[in-house]
Amino acid sequence: MSRSFIRKPSLKKSLAAKYKAPYKRRLKKALIPGYGKKGTGWLHPRKKLYNTVYNKTSLDLLKLLGLRK
Repeated sequence: MSRSFIRKPSLKKSLAAKYKAPYKRRLKKALIPGYGKKGTGWLHPRKKLYNTVYNKTSLDLLKLLGLRK
């Protein structure tokens, strides 16, 4: 399977992931039993399939440039 497109980095989304997401995850983990557990991808099979295909068919621009692991 060949890679078909390059993802564009978003400063807004990367900052949100770095600073806002940990608090949201901590809150959800406290309120929702089973949140963040492995093996729950089968609950949303269409989303799981979409994410699998997206991650296999796209390239990260920052990884290509060596700016991200």
